[in-house]
Amino acid sequence: MNRSKISFGKINLNPNKPAAAVETPAEIEDEATTSVNTGGGFKKMGKEQLIRQVEEVTDDMESQHLKEVMGISGFGRKTAKVFDINEQIAKAREVAPSKPRTDTDQRKAGEDDDSDDEPAFGPLPTDAVGAAADTNKQSVTKLKKTNADSDDDEDDDDDENSDDGGHLERKIPNTHEVQMQHGSRAVLALAGDPAGARLVSGSIDYDMCFWDFAGMDAAMRSFRTIQPCENYPIRALHYSVTGDMILVVSGNSQAKILDRDGFEKMECVKGDQYISDMSRTKGHTAQLTSGCWHPYTREEFLTAALDGTLRIWHGLKSKEQKTVIKTRAQGGLRTNASACIFNRDATLIAVGCADGSIQMWDTRKMFVNTTHCLRGAHQKGSEISSIQFSYLGTHLATRSNDETMKLWDLRKFKDPLHSWTDLFSRYDTTDCCFSPDDKMLLTGESLPKGAKEAQLHFYSTQTFEEVKRIGVTDSHVIKALWHPKLNQIFVGCGNGVIKCYYDELLSSRGAKLCVVKTHRKKKHTEMIGVSQIITPHALPMFRQEKSRSSRKKMEKERLDPVKSRRPDLPITSGQGGRVASSGGTLSSYVIRNLGLSKRVDDDQDPREAILKYAKEAEENPYWIAPAYKKTQPKPIFTESSGEPDAKKAKEE
Repeated sequence: MNRSKISFGKINLNPNKPAAAVETPAEIEDEATTSVNTGGGFKKMGKEQLIRQVEEVTDDMESQHLKEVMGISGFGRKTAKVFDINEQIAKAREVAPSKPRTDTDQRKAGEDDDSDDEPAFGPLPTDAVGAAADTNKQSVTKLKKTNADSDDDEDDDDDENSDDGGHLERKIPNTHEVQMQHGSRAVLALAGDPAGARLVSGSIDYDMCFWDFAGMDAAMRSFRTIQPCENYPIRALHYSVTGDMILVVSGNSQAKILDRDGFEKMECVKGDQYISDMSRTKGHTAQLTSGCWHPYTREEFLTAALDGTLRIWHGLKSKEQKTVIKTRAQGGLRTNASACIFNRDATLIAVGCADGSIQMWDTRKMFVNTTHCLRGAHQKGSEISSIQFSYLGTHLATRSNDETMKLWDLRKFKDPLHSWTDLFSRYDTTDCCFSPDDKMLLTGESLPKGAKEAQLHFYSTQTFEEVKRIGVTDSHVIKALWHPKLNQIFVGCGNGVIKCYYDELLSSRGAKLCVVKTHRKKKHTEMIGVSQIITPHALPMFRQEKSRSSRKKMEKERLDPVKSRRPDLPITSGQGGRVASSGGTLSSYVIRNLGLSKRVDDDQDPREAILKYAKEAEENPYWIAPAYKKTQPKPIFTESSGEPDAKKAKEE
């Protein structure tokens, strides 16, 4: 229904009353007025009429709320603001002075009250609230200016902090360090699970070690060591997004998927090396160089190899690739991919090639043509050993064996933002990584000739200056991993050592759980407290054995075959279902079961066993002698003198 436009005015005290008289609440209620715009001017409205108007507005708001719940909202009408008359009276009572005031003070108080009120149904007329509007505008302008100044000050502080090298240096967690021994050969791969509970390392000696921070003590020993790819070095390791699977990239052409404890779940199919078109084979045909998991798809991963292809694998049961991507050189010929990675939202695949180029493909399009391709990003013929996206996804860092590391902006991809030189590298798996806040970039260097210690370099991504340099070890620094959740830095070295840098205040869990645990040797004996009852006059069979020391008790239990679990002793003849070592032949079985009824010892000399019956056979022949007794001549044996006769001369 149509109503006239109502707007509430201020509630003032009556200025006509004497200043010395203090007004009571009842008088203030009688003097509370409001203005109604009827088109020709303003007129006063009583208290009862004001309450009636407020109740109607409240009913309209309830109906409006019901319409919004039912999906019928608004009709273009602005929501009315409700004023409680009792609340306005309470405010007026608080403003009421306790001492006489001049007209000027009352006028100022009235202007302050005007600045606090807001129109309920629309703007008030200009001539009625001009002063209040000016005051509101001035206060709003001052507030905006103050906020803008504070924002500028905060931006200035941020800029100063970002430009301050000491501020960045304090963010590096390197107050403490611990050392883990993987082996004696170079550590080529490092990976930490997303939760920060475990670490895996791979080496050139074919071993893969599992480190559990919650289960290790201060000795920092791995709980499992395996060789997943037989006699192939481990080139890259990567945890899946859920942390329950590990991608193992070795010198073989077949990548493997292991579960969290190191048991094999899948092995990629090997391609046919006699097919020239690599897109028609089911797998790689040459040595793998790099690989990584999809950022958010659980069973999808990417591998790169020296056959000039990248392959996207999906699913652990099919064991076949989903997509084949070919890397091309300047003239359209094949070039090999040395490093590959997804960006954080999996919309881009970036590849560093052997010809020094950086090529990218958009995963939302066909993989025929590159989305970004930069020829000559690095020196031709030197592998791009690492390529990394920043956490925000706007920057890209590349590390190459041409002793350089470059930072790129994807929004302006033609030229690098900065190039750091004199970073010697001997291994084609030397990598670089961003700090969790993207303000620093770190990489390691191989040990130059004549140097005593390899360095780990930290550079600012804003000022491009070196923030800090840490001496790691007397060997090469190959892998560097800055875990974002633990805020700890893990470094793989060329002598088989893995170093962990952390800060007591900035880092959490990880190596901090291990260094506080001391290694204790486990005792096999169980200490059981038994109360001893001393009975001096008891019979010998009821006397309780005196308590002895643990050493004497162990020596006594050692002599007991039951408590010491002594193995069965070797036997000379079968007993108790066991067969002697000499009684397992067929002849002994036949003799025992099918032959003589008497038992024959297999250890006895057979000649002696026969000759002991010679006297009995001569005196009482039974088997052979009676048959030839009549025709058999009497045997005559040559008597030997003990010394052989001289050889007779040959008769002529």
